Amino acid sequence: MSLSLSFGSSPSLDPYRLPRHVAIIMDGNGRWAKRRGLPRVVGHRRGVEVARKIVIKAREIGIAYLTLFAFSKENWQRPQTEVLNLLKLLEEYLKSELPTLIDKEIRFKMIGDLEDFPESLRELILRVERETSAFTKMTLVLALSYSGRAEIFKSLRAIAELVQKGLLAPQDLTDETIRKYFYFPELPDPDLLIRTSGEHRISNFFLYQLAYTELYFTSTLWPDFTEDEFLKALIDYQNRERRFGKIYEF
Repeated sequence: MSLSLSFGSSPSLDPYRLPRHVAIIMDGNGRWAKRRGLPRVVGHRRGVEVARKIVIKAREIGIAYLTLFAFSKENWQRPQTEVLNLLKLLEEYLKSELPTLIDKEIRFKMIGDLEDFPESLRELILRVERETSAFTKMTLVLALSYSGRAEIFKSLRAIAELVQKGLLAPQDLTDETIRKYFYFPELPDPDLLIRTSGEHRISNFFLYQLAYTELYFTSTLWPDFTEDEFLKALIDYQNRERRFGKIYEF
């Protein structure tokens, strides 16, 4: 793999030590708009533009999985006007980006409660998943109406039913059993989680999957998050030693 990405005197990105799965909590659209005296929807629209750029950059670099936390289960509680604007932006994004996903051979998957969305949007999400299902260059995952707790509850309910029916013994419960009932069981755990806007929390995102994930927080608001910021986060990740609870002695 040929790749040379650097920042002047800063170290270059090592193409052989890339995180397999990068997850991003895209935060700060509303604050970005407020600071400029603009409606929140302007910040969200700018955030969509940034998401497009980061997806393309991730594909160019060679990231295998990119998950974007786009709409949480809790976001339904926002003012109705803002929710409707977000749904409209989501629809526009999926329609406009489908040709790009096909051209770049990017597989699209959604995680979250699909039934929460209007029928027309559900059908669009499923169509984009279907039309990109054969691609293997990269997988783009959008977390939509997603809740980490809801995902765990979903799995526990399914497992409880199996135990109740005598199809699973409690002592046979494994990590693989729990993951089997997640929204996207094949999705590997994130190696790197990026959160923008200066907040230092994970906000009910991938609660089970983040056990050994490297966390990267930046004060940059999502609409100002550039490809260079993304690369800096990846280089920061490569400068860390991942031990997974072990000790390495030299």
